[in-house]
Amino acid sequence: MSDINMTIKQAYDLTFSCLRQNGCNEENAAAAAFRLTQAEADMCQAHGLFRLPWYVGGVKSGRVNGSSKPSVKRLAAAVVKVDGDGGFAPLAQQVAHSPLADCARENGIAVLALTNMFHIAAMWPEVEALAEDGLCGIAVTASYPYVAPAGGLRALFGTNPMGFSWPRPDGPPMVFDQASSAIARGEIQIAARDGRQVPFSAGIGPEGQSTTDPEVVLQGAQLGFGGYKGASLAMMVELLAGPLIGEFLSFEAEADDAGLGGPPKGGELMIAIDPARFGDAKEIIAHGETLFQEVLKQEGTRLPGDRRFQSREITRHKGINIPASLYEEIVSLRG
Repeated sequence: MSDINMTIKQAYDLTFSCLRQNGCNEENAAAAAFRLTQAEADMCQAHGLFRLPWYVGGVKSGRVNGSSKPSVKRLAAAVVKVDGDGGFAPLAQQVAHSPLADCARENGIAVLALTNMFHIAAMWPEVEALAEDGLCGIAVTASYPYVAPAGGLRALFGTNPMGFSWPRPDGPPMVFDQASSAIARGEIQIAARDGRQVPFSAGIGPEGQSTTDPEVVLQGAQLGFGGYKGASLAMMVELLAGPLIGEFLSFEAEADDAGLGGPPKGGELMIAIDPARFGDAKEIIAHGETLFQEVLKQEGTRLPGDRRFQSREITRHKGINIPASLYEEIVSLRG
């Protein structure tokens, strides 16, 4: 399969123009294009331009508001709500960042309910942004029902990722973003596209059979990582990003889609914590560094997120590669 090489700016421009020509206003197109090219820059193709046709399909179907104007409301002293106005998550997250950070500095901790939006992006950018402002960040969101409960055969939970960030005194923060499923949905889809197999732990077929065929997993159900442990975390995320903030559970999001095949509508719960309200922030962050140092003393280890930051340096100089077929699809969508 041949690839197309382009700079990050070229990828952004292509993505932005595609979104603009398919119903997004400038503000929404810019936010979504930035998020998609961020993922490409971090070499996380499953959250990059691979998802652009899904974005376009959501707007063209009329489900996604390409001209959304997110609004902010303080529900309680330490609770902020941002209504995404039926648009994509990246713009709502940009609007929410400062109110959430300010609320955390005011109270020591703050919770954000992001609602009425379509979230199909990576999660590390929003928690990374909090850590860059000296805060600890936590985020969870649901999706469509892809993952079977422990012992079950039918998809019920979303892949339900969790993001976490911790600020560091020198250099980028420690950030992880991981699904509660054994493998992210996008990774299985890309394996199917590229004709590769997936591990047996990834999922099961429609009859509950073990398989390494990604196409069969996509027809059946994914599995939680670590068996019942991942499934339990998926359930936790369902409740935090669904009922707690007045949003859909994953199977309710699928019913709302009504077979249109667009992105999942729902919410995201974020928590920001200000270390300065727990003592001397410099001492707290420095204490965290002692843990990281101990981890890195062991051969073969790395800190979560380090590979992503290294990838940014590589793509900044060498650009990104996307399959020619995907490039052609995007160009055709752009018209």
